[in-house]
Amino acid sequence: MEINSADFIASYAKESACPKGGPPEFAFIGRSNVGKSSLINMLTAKKGLAKVSGTPGKTRLLNFFLINKLWHLVDLPGYGYARVSKTERKGLENLINGYFARREELCCAFVLIDSNIPPTKIDLEFVNTLGEMQVPFVIAFTKTDRIGRPLMEQNIADFMGKLSETWENLPAYFITSSERRTGRDEILDFIEKTLKTMKL
Repeated sequence: MEINSADFIASYAKESACPKGGPPEFAFIGRSNVGKSSLINMLTAKKGLAKVSGTPGKTRLLNFFLINKLWHLVDLPGYGYARVSKTERKGLENLINGYFARREELCCAFVLIDSNIPPTKIDLEFVNTLGEMQVPFVIAFTKTDRIGRPLMEQNIADFMGKLSETWENLPAYFITSSERRTGRDEILDFIEKTLKTMKL
């Protein structure tokens, strides 16, 4: 897939405010500081489309971007909620859960996992929650340029191994690096194939 246009549409504070019956959606979500904005900018080849912040957890809304005038990329708040109050944390949880529970336009979620670290409880719990909700998703391992390949591959193998303890069929995954543009073609090809199955 070639990206010919990528435009910010709007931000929404709750799922019920999002427009209904629009283009198919691909959601991007991950733990705070996982490199989500950088990955979105790399995929769309539009620097600054998603705001990259030095402070984790800046995304607080559902941010919609129209790609190729054909599908929506939805940038969700990160989970992990660095430095937020209990009230705000609960609000973000409700926003995320509401989106995944009720968004009929959602085709697939990309769950971003930091390849630099061993499997974390919060990532595993979030993936398992999506499975319980029957949300279609794949995994994108980020920041694969930051550490040596053997350790990166071990972290990925350990994460998938943890999932295999409870999952009969493991989700597909992509290896990405925003710096090296690794995984861009693979992810865009996956989105294109998904859209074709919908005859779009």
